Amino acid sequence: MRWQLSLLGFWLACLPAVGEAQPREKSIGELELVAEFHGPMPTGVTVSQSGRIFVNFPRWGDTVPFTVAEIVGGEAVAYPGTEINRPDSVSPVEHFISVQSVVVDPADRLWILDTGLGLRPGTPGAAKLVGVDLATNRVFKTITFPDSVVLPNTYLNDIRFDLRRGTGGTGFITDSSPVGGIIVVDLASGRSWRRLHGHTSVTAQENFVPIVEGRPLMYRLPDGRTIHVPVGSDGIAIHADGERLFYRPLSSRRLYSASLDALADRSVSEEDCAATVEDHGNIGFASDGLEADAEGRIYLTDYEDNAVLVWTADGTMATVVHDPRLLWPDTMALAVDGYLYIIANQLHRGAAFNRGVDGRERPYGLFRVAVSAGPVLLN
Repeated sequence: MRWQLSLLGFWLACLPAVGEAQPREKSIGELELVAEFHGPMPTGVTVSQSGRIFVNFPRWGDTVPFTVAEIVGGEAVAYPGTEINRPDSVSPVEHFISVQSVVVDPADRLWILDTGLGLRPGTPGAAKLVGVDLATNRVFKTITFPDSVVLPNTYLNDIRFDLRRGTGGTGFITDSSPVGGIIVVDLASGRSWRRLHGHTSVTAQENFVPIVEGRPLMYRLPDGRTIHVPVGSDGIAIHADGERLFYRPLSSRRLYSASLDALADRSVSEEDCAATVEDHGNIGFASDGLEADAEGRIYLTDYEDNAVLVWTADGTMATVVHDPRLLWPDTMALAVDGYLYIIANQLHRGAAFNRGVDGRERPYGLFRVAVSAGPVLLN
């Protein structure tokens, strides 16, 4: 009996003390912090070929002194100036109202996608696409949209460019309203048109419930009601071969692509355009932002798992980065320096999802991770 008690004592002595560090989820990839934001929540990021970084802050309820900024010395500075960033309901075409996305095109010009949110739907000049010459920091083009393109519930979300199409290039915009669509813009003429309106590939999946930070994501109202979050086509990327446009609804775990030729050619019927859509299947997670590289790979944020993954045409998936700081990875931008830049903005912790209580914690982060690949530059 004595030897048994001794053995028991030895075994107990080997047990870890209560309170010692427990195993935790492991990170993947080397995530670097680029900038912090202590004010309003950012959604978009883009990087010029010379390394200038631009971000935007939509007017969703936060106090937003400027909706577009350049990162200078680690700080966000109003871009291209203070006055244009002041919302103006009298002359909205000359002012930014609520910018959702900023993207540098293959010619190294900055394009600013203004939703017009906050003004009455259909207000002339509220929803627009604004081009800025980065050499002069001046607006060189403003494109507004007719009511037949920007519908009363349209939400302009993200944009990508193919400058080989048309005399001045073509832009492709996701409309992330519940019944979404793709908006095509001829940059030279300013003409625009809708594609795939209401198609399954751009529409929020019915009763979709993502799991974020271990909790079903729903609109949770102060009165106790819960409502599904119906967001249509959101992330967007152009494949390196210039033939396919990749996109996916935020409220879905499926990935889709469509023919750029069909989308851009107005003589192609809507039925024939829809016939080019390819469903790449349920890839196992929901995304906000998409990006593409010159090697033919598609990067997808995984807002359910604080990660970014990369997809190849054979269906192979790999994790680029997984980090607890990537709380709702939103927009990505692949720069010529081989880094993938990522905004993390804690969208799911906002008041709309938490009975009116804002659970977001400052600062928000802009991060980057090396991927050793360059961006798609179709010009």
